[in-house]
Amino acid sequence: MFFSPLPLGQKLELSPNHVHIWSKNLKLPPSAINKLSKILSSDEIDRANKFHFERDKNRFIIARGALRKILSRYLNIEPKKLQFTYSERGKPYLSDTSILFNLSHSQDLALYAITTVNSIGIDLEYIRPMNDAEGLAKRFFTAQEYNLISQLPPQQQQEIFFKIWTCKEAYLKATGDGLAGGLEKVEVCLTPEQPIQFISINGDFQEAARWYLYQFIPESNYIAAVAVAGKNQNLSFWQINNIDIAF
Repeated sequence: MFFSPLPLGQKLELSPNHVHIWSKNLKLPPSAINKLSKILSSDEIDRANKFHFERDKNRFIIARGALRKILSRYLNIEPKKLQFTYSERGKPYLSDTSILFNLSHSQDLALYAITTVNSIGIDLEYIRPMNDAEGLAKRFFTAQEYNLISQLPPQQQQEIFFKIWTCKEAYLKATGDGLAGGLEKVEVCLTPEQPIQFISINGDFQEAARWYLYQFIPESNYIAAVAVAGKNQNLSFWQINNIDIAF
């Protein structure tokens, strides 16, 4: 997947059915992390301080600081002045704006999906060794998805497991339900003959057809999926190489 660096000073605009996906490496020197921490809200700082390991705390600060920097470019407002509201399950929103967004981070990488009007969710997973992909599929996936995985050799089981998982979680993040919404209620079509898509959602084929689903590999050993309410979405991919320079 190729992410383009955004030229300095370029205005960010989103037309209907257009999605911007941003990528950010979560490694920065202490001085840059300190700068980003100063634009976070008090509740974000509280969350950061709850992490046991310094590495995880820093990743959170960078991920949330980058989110504020990105959104500020669309809204022409200082990053620190952005005020998030949260759903019952903790999904952040911005009130009084048409901008909708979602973020996901895993290991040293963060992804952000930005759009207008339509609900959106993005999930990112670091592909790590799994001892029981088949057992997890039996527990969390539909019978058809489990049957697909159970017939594959172990290495392919892991690959297909993560492909299906990211699609399901992207949808559940778009709706704001999160994993509590039920992974087994979202069924994914994953065959060589067809593009990846939702087959049914809560048994509803028409509801599944209403959603746009796109899967991609942002970097080696990662896989990601974005789910957007509404068909015919146009995606653009941007990369933040250095927050202090690019913003």
